[in-house]
Amino acid sequence: MKLLLLAGTGEARRIAAALAGRGDIEVVASLAGTTRAPASLPVETRTGGFGGDAGFEAWLDEHKPDAILDATHPFAARISARTARISQARGLPYSQLLRLQWQSGDGDRWTEVSSEKHVVAVIPEDTNVFLATGRQTLPQFAELAKNRRLLCRQIDPPDGPFPFPDGDWVIGRPPFSKEQEIALFEQLAVDWLVVKNAGGDASATKLEAARALQIPVAMIARPPQPDAPKVETVEEALAWVDGLV
Repeated sequence: MKLLLLAGTGEARRIAAALAGRGDIEVVASLAGTTRAPASLPVETRTGGFGGDAGFEAWLDEHKPDAILDATHPFAARISARTARISQARGLPYSQLLRLQWQSGDGDRWTEVSSEKHVVAVIPEDTNVFLATGRQTLPQFAELAKNRRLLCRQIDPPDGPFPFPDGDWVIGRPPFSKEQEIALFEQLAVDWLVVKNAGGDASATKLEAARALQIPVAMIARPPQPDAPKVETVEEALAWVDGLV
């Protein structure tokens, strides 16, 4: 069986590692290419977008996978929607690994917002705001940058200067421990944290640090997900694959 694995997450790495070397499954992993030097995967890997619907259809016609496992980020909404729609139209087995969302608990100071553009309404002016949302969504925080200092964390060194006055990049490759996040937030005098509700244990340490320091969090809700088969864990995803084999 030939499996197309849409990757880019820790879960995808674990799935690739579990399936690598199996004689009954050929895995092709696909990375969007948003990170310059992503961690290597132990399976055949392609990098870069497919080129929209037509490009994806052409790739499917040429490479003929028997199934697609979508283990992309919960905020990769367009990729998941397109893949689910085209898979369904072709009768191609598809499943999305969608990890559970984070839930606030005792000591958390969360304000939930529906999108990046709504963050400006909840964060006061004259504050230091740490954006743990990645560089791709940075343009959507233009209004937030007025009268606030933005600090945006990204994996790769920047290609140019920070796009807003009195802001800066914070370079770092995850994972980060709770202690590392606490030290960073204290060093940068962070007043507010902006986070996408991606879920997962590995990246939850920034929320644990915010709770420990009593830093308020603007939590961006997930975009709508495709109406398609879903699993929540790596183990469930591997069981789905085994069921196809």
